[in-house]
Amino acid sequence: MKHASSPNKPIYLVGDSFGGCLALAIAAHNPEIDLVLILANPATSFDRTQLQPLLPLLESLPDEFHVTVPYLLSFIMGDPLKMAMVNIDSMLPPGQIIQRLAGNLTDLLAHLYGLADIIPKETLLWKLKLLRSASSYSNSRLHAVNAEVLVIASGKDNMLPSENEAQRLGNSLRNCTVRYFKDNGHTILLEDGINLLSIIKATSKYRRSKRRDYVKDFLPPSKSEFKNAIKNNSWYLNITGPVMLSTMENGKIVRGLAGVPREGPVLLVGYHMLMGLEIVPLVQEYMMQTKILLRGIAHPSLFTQLVESRPDASSFIDMLKLYGATPVTASNFFKLLATKSHVLLYPGGAREALHRKGEEYKVIWPDQPEFIRMAAKFGATIVPFGVVGEDDIAQLVLDYDDLKSIPILGDRIRSENEEAARRGLAVRADMDGEIANQMLYIPGLLPKIPGRFYFFFGKPIHTKGRQDLVKDREKARELYLQVKSEVQNNMNYLLKKREEDPYRNFIDRTMYRAFSATSGDVPTFDF
Repeated sequence: MKHASSPNKPIYLVGDSFGGCLALAIAAHNPEIDLVLILANPATSFDRTQLQPLLPLLESLPDEFHVTVPYLLSFIMGDPLKMAMVNIDSMLPPGQIIQRLAGNLTDLLAHLYGLADIIPKETLLWKLKLLRSASSYSNSRLHAVNAEVLVIASGKDNMLPSENEAQRLGNSLRNCTVRYFKDNGHTILLEDGINLLSIIKATSKYRRSKRRDYVKDFLPPSKSEFKNAIKNNSWYLNITGPVMLSTMENGKIVRGLAGVPREGPVLLVGYHMLMGLEIVPLVQEYMMQTKILLRGIAHPSLFTQLVESRPDASSFIDMLKLYGATPVTASNFFKLLATKSHVLLYPGGAREALHRKGEEYKVIWPDQPEFIRMAAKFGATIVPFGVVGEDDIAQLVLDYDDLKSIPILGDRIRSENEEAARRGLAVRADMDGEIANQMLYIPGLLPKIPGRFYFFFGKPIHTKGRQDLVKDREKARELYLQVKSEVQNNMNYLLKKREEDPYRNFIDRTMYRAFSATSGDVPTFDF
């Protein structure tokens, strides 16, 4: 009925354990329907469950001992503490958290006490047989599943080998994405810290039609998601102590983002630090100070299965997608400007973010003025910015030139980049010069005692009414070179002025916070 009433919209099926098998069976029988399956620790691995040796014992267990089974299963199926922590605000005073936790645990135990009456022995054995049958049937029909699938797997599932099963399903299904949660149990959807909608959004599974539109289908972060991001990233902002400077229309430099226009479309164009170290403080500070979400233009490989082979990198990439990262295409850029968004653009792309030794703070941009004419078409305000601080956080010890000469590792990097090229994910491969060498890899970094990040946003450049930039390529090129020059000049200014900052060092800032103020009040150099 749902498909008949809305044939062009996807239908979402969420199933955990047995429900996961049921969802796969439905998808196998309805290949013509646009389904998105969300499977949480699916029971397709029931034949390999850790409980196999105990199943015969359940059948022979005397009825008077059946009352103990729910208590045993509760500790196998999930983490009672995580389940009890649901809806308890972690920012509450410790005393209130303990009080509410104790109350929730008491309620959970009370429910367990009556579970033996609700699920008698015969019913439990019937359910176990049903699980075995569902697992067998869904596995036999995996080849017929055309649906888009997201598998959520727990690392501490004491009932099923969910991690290994997620990997198997990822290899067996045509269109399957996997996310691992190493500290959760079997009943992951009932545990604290798991927000299903956030996971769906962060894995780019939310869409309103048959084709995903990264601009129209984007749902902004909720208040709880933003609070959670602030909490998770607080350590990083503390050690980097970001300083935000902007330029007013009259040329005056001020601390904060008062000089950045609020009315869109706005195009922030700047330098991409090593490994994108500046992205988290930039996006978070921008949202906190302007109440506006930056929509970043990102490398297309971040939106493909290529990142699935690195589960450790998924959390950071998912956070970028949750906060509006969009694949770099002309169409997406057009749509963002058309919707008057605030867009974050790095013309240097991966080549700048994965620069070689000795290329710190070197602006590596293409020769062609890629974004100027599009910005002028929509009358966007361009804000050039520079950022420094990567050399105060880590030292680049192994770059691409070093890694490619290492046996096995170099071959793997080359093969992964060749695979990306085969999938059409190579960006600017048809260009000349250094910008074409956008090899993706993870450089070797040596951490330092943290220094400080500095951002300097230049004077806004207005393109509204500048139709000459759209029609005249030479004028567009002149403005492009002006923006590029301002980005470099902004960084040169920061590199010079940071030498005058008495609180550039993390230890000095920590001492200042301890005795004088909060992290946002730590002074910097005079400007």
